[in-house]
Amino acid sequence: MSLISEGANVGGPGAARLVDAGLYEPSNAEVGDYIALLKPRVMSLVVFTALVGLAVAPGSIHPFEAFTALLCIAVGAGASGALNMWFDADIDALMTRTQRRPVPAGRVRPGEALAFGLTLSVFAVAVLGLMVNVLSAALLAFTIFFYAVIYTMWLKRSTPQNIVIGGAAGAFPPMIGWAAVSGSVSLESLLLFAIIFFWTPPHFWALAIYKKSDYGRAGVPMLPNVAGDAHTRLQILLYTLILVPLGIAPWALGFTSALYGVVAVATGAAMVLLAVQVYREVSPADRACRHLFAFSILYLFLLYAVLLVDRGWGGLIARVAA
Repeated sequence: MSLISEGANVGGPGAARLVDAGLYEPSNAEVGDYIALLKPRVMSLVVFTALVGLAVAPGSIHPFEAFTALLCIAVGAGASGALNMWFDADIDALMTRTQRRPVPAGRVRPGEALAFGLTLSVFAVAVLGLMVNVLSAALLAFTIFFYAVIYTMWLKRSTPQNIVIGGAAGAFPPMIGWAAVSGSVSLESLLLFAIIFFWTPPHFWALAIYKKSDYGRAGVPMLPNVAGDAHTRLQILLYTLILVPLGIAPWALGFTSALYGVVAVATGAAMVLLAVQVYREVSPADRACRHLFAFSILYLFLLYAVLLVDRGWGGLIARVAA
């Protein structure tokens, strides 16, 4: 579906370039293609971590406001994904794991993806600001800007530290959820941010090691392609050694019960063990990297799930029912 109907007068000095870029050409996109632009798997993790931030935050929130906050965070995450796919269509077309995405596959025109992402961004930020509070909306706006502009347009193609710095975008959702309830930022919300921030490098660098040929074809300076596997494996271990104490910190600082502490220590020990195996791995199959990548998802999910059960779920139900 095109933003401008066929046969409309689109003359002007830049019209030819816009047509070449696909801004005015109609597409045969289906609903599923637009859903794919939202990166639903990434969106689900964003919504989950935001829910935890919202649930464990002090204060009260109306059920409608809670739903609105989560909806806006989800839409904002989807908008970021659409803007990322619009800008990265050229390199997505070169990588086997991304070449079937709607824009490089030709199912959605670049201009449609851009307009879709911008529209959703404005909607999400405006509604969150008007219906919940300004701080949460400001954090959401900054998150979208950081992911779409700072990470996608600049860091991803310019530095092997792209994942480290760019990981901040994925770490903001629990802070946004927290701010939606409390109207503030606190040490606990910063811890929720830090856990995801330091989780991101070992998670994605494990993937990057066994997908480095993809990144190499696309010219993306991922750490394994720039500094080599050995250095990347060391960095994975070092970041994991920082991550695990941060994962335990909410219990150590008295924010959670022993249940969270047991889970954080046990899963943290498993993360360290897998990171050590990655560090020592010399097999071309990169089996240890695949194991770490898969387990890291479970690790983050378990930490946040236990937080939700331990600190937030009962309190959230009580607050929204009040």
